[in-house]
Amino acid sequence: MPEANVRRVVTSRPGGVSTGPYASFNLGDHVGDDPAAVEANRGRLAAAMGLPTGRVIWLDQVHGAVVRVVDQPSDAPLPGTDAAVTAEPGLAVAVLVADCVPVLLGDAAAGVVAAAHAGRAGAAAGVVRRTLEAMWKLGAEPARTEALLGPAICGGCYEVPAAMQTEVEQRLPGSACPTRTGGTGLDLRAGLAAQLTGLGVARVALDARCTAEDRELFSYRRDGSTGRQAAVIWLAP
Repeated sequence: MPEANVRRVVTSRPGGVSTGPYASFNLGDHVGDDPAAVEANRGRLAAAMGLPTGRVIWLDQVHGAVVRVVDQPSDAPLPGTDAAVTAEPGLAVAVLVADCVPVLLGDAAAGVVAAAHAGRAGAAAGVVRRTLEAMWKLGAEPARTEALLGPAICGGCYEVPAAMQTEVEQRLPGSACPTRTGGTGLDLRAGLAAQLTGLGVARVALDARCTAEDRELFSYRRDGSTGRQAAVIWLAP
């Protein structure tokens, strides 16, 4: 069986039709933006990917660790879900972020891909581990799986209370770090990279851009009212 063609997209802020604090390529439908603008932006993304809009699966993210396997199109977001897995060619799974870590996973040989939304709570609760477990049930193997940790707030910018840092570090070792000002911080991408390596994932790539520092990315911590960028993965049909 030939290897599937795994494709990935991470969006940025320019290139859409949203205005105000959501300018311009906001893909989040839950942040207060004009629904028509969000629909237009999502349509523009799907067209650029060469897929019908219904074949881009969005999630109703709740900062948890619920993972769902999908095998057919949906016009509605998956309820209460922070990660989706599919082995269906031409069906894309997407996560929305504005500081949290988007995690894209793919085993081209098995033809299995996944997208996970890993914020502080979800990352500590094991959303990435559970996503890998769902992939394994569909035939994926850790040694063949490639992971991309997308743009997120960096440890230097992400200051949290000391007790929170300790709690997350206990559940996601490698995530505790000092901030740029010497405070107690979290580098979730570092913790997730260590977790992925520990679970046997052989190739972990990092998009090191910090959402709080890069004005071409949405950042909730920097701006408050703002949009969301997306990370999307699919198997080419």
